[in-house]
Amino acid sequence: MTKSFAVKLGQGGFGAVYRGNLHDGRQVAVKMLKDTKGDGEEFMNEVASISRTSHVNVVTLLGFCLQGSKKALIYEYMPNGSLKRYAFNSNMNSGNSLSWEKLFDIAIGTARGLEYLHRGCNTRIVHFDIKPHNILLDQDFCPKISDFGLAKLCLSKESAISIAGARGTIGYIAPEVYSKQFGIISSKSDVYSYGMMVLEMVGARDRNTSGNSESSSVNISLSGFMNIWMTTVSVLLRLMVRR
Repeated sequence: MTKSFAVKLGQGGFGAVYRGNLHDGRQVAVKMLKDTKGDGEEFMNEVASISRTSHVNVVTLLGFCLQGSKKALIYEYMPNGSLKRYAFNSNMNSGNSLSWEKLFDIAIGTARGLEYLHRGCNTRIVHFDIKPHNILLDQDFCPKISDFGLAKLCLSKESAISIAGARGTIGYIAPEVYSKQFGIISSKSDVYSYGMMVLEMVGARDRNTSGNSESSSVNISLSGFMNIWMTTVSVLLRLMVRR
């Protein structure tokens, strides 16, 4: 299927993604999860979460394979890669730049996908790792939320969510997920991460934290939080007016 893993599409925290082909000729993305000594929680999380979804803004799981310690997930192929390729780009004249209108469509599509995960599924799903790396773009640049390895399945009526430890990516992770002293964990934690991602998309703040360690502290004041959201809302409103 992958021709001995000849074409590598990307590398994530839980494994690498390769391009492959099904017998009918369709291109797919094959995610090979890293071997772990645990019970494969990230694999079960991803299969259990994504198999419950069906939405234009959520990536489609076509199949999976579990053979001994080898675990693989087969997804629809996204030819334009992830939003990371464009969100970190500051040169509007380069081949990797997107128009404001296209960025707006991506932001709205991602929001619709999140709303579906939080309110449209029979079992609510909180993603816990919304960031440009996990927003994939199809041939028409339609955004699709991917990588459910950290996701949490919740009963629809639950408001607060209990997790064993902090999960997510520094720079996008909500304060309450990092430390309980900031409040309760809920689906709003995904909304915070989405807001940080939108800020990065419009260049309001560079959240590239590749040089930061996981032990970096998060200390966001109430005024800072409000500034983030006021900036995000104002940018989205300006983009809507331009349309």
